[in-house]
Amino acid sequence: MAIIDIKNLKKHFGDTKAVDGVDLSIEEGNIFGLVGPDGAGKTTTIRMLASIMDPTSGEAWVDGKHIVKDAEKIKENIGYMSQKFGLYGDLTVLENIEFYADIYGVLHEEKRKKIHKLLTFSQLIKFKDRQADALSGGMKQKLGLACALIHTPKILFLDEPTNGVDPVSRRDFWRILYELHREGTTIFLSTAYMDEAERCGQVAFFYKGKVMLSGTPQEVKKHLGGTILEVHCEAPRKALLMLREKLGQDCVKLFGNRIHIYIYTEDKRFSLEQVTDLIKQSNLGKYEVRETEPTLEDVFMSLMREKEAEDADVRY
Repeated sequence: MAIIDIKNLKKHFGDTKAVDGVDLSIEEGNIFGLVGPDGAGKTTTIRMLASIMDPTSGEAWVDGKHIVKDAEKIKENIGYMSQKFGLYGDLTVLENIEFYADIYGVLHEEKRKKIHKLLTFSQLIKFKDRQADALSGGMKQKLGLACALIHTPKILFLDEPTNGVDPVSRRDFWRILYELHREGTTIFLSTAYMDEAERCGQVAFFYKGKVMLSGTPQEVKKHLGGTILEVHCEAPRKALLMLREKLGQDCVKLFGNRIHIYIYTEDKRFSLEQVTDLIKQSNLGKYEVRETEPTLEDVFMSLMREKEAEDADVRY
């Protein structure tokens, strides 16, 4: 059953089409990832779904409630965490959570139990008397999440919750999200990180206010037209430069110490054997070249290539 239903949702700021006709359906209990670069329109979309901003046109329902007609009811039953830390820096961790509990009308005995649970859950109990301004970036995000959860929302909206957070804090944050998911909370988050997109049950690739592709990660990966070659060698950066010179910048990408080469369906310039020969002739030491399954980043880069080609056709 769809808990979030979006129909042709649009938001324009003058001539800028921040969100340009979005249609999505998110199942209850899912972790949904709205994935795209900065400026794609992710924040604007979340703000409309959280009834903080009215759309220019189109409609959406959150847990059966209309985002404009039932705005106040929606706000009472969702958790929302903005991209920027929006809590009170001169209050302690505990005081911030208590403040949000009072805003949402959480009763005294229930409030005490929930605060203790959230402090333990978020591993902030040792820091409950520390001012929010003195917290690390990762702890600030955990505090923001604790405040968003104090009234036990059915749906949680998170706008790039791990942006600029260190890898350890990101891992801890996702541990908390998985716990919430197991408890039945529906999570709608935006992210620019493809490794986070892989953790979601459903994703939508977002670019210039439009959904380019959506589905489960496995469904989305089937969209890639062509083959991915993965290169392992002793000098990956040297190999990267050589392969980009020979094959082109747009089809050779570095992932840590691995190189991915996109062989698009329509591209007959090279094959696994030809790439292997290039590596062999370049004296790069031990190497391995093999076909591999695409990642979500591979798919996104392929979609971007298609989109840029379409835009070029329109211009010329």
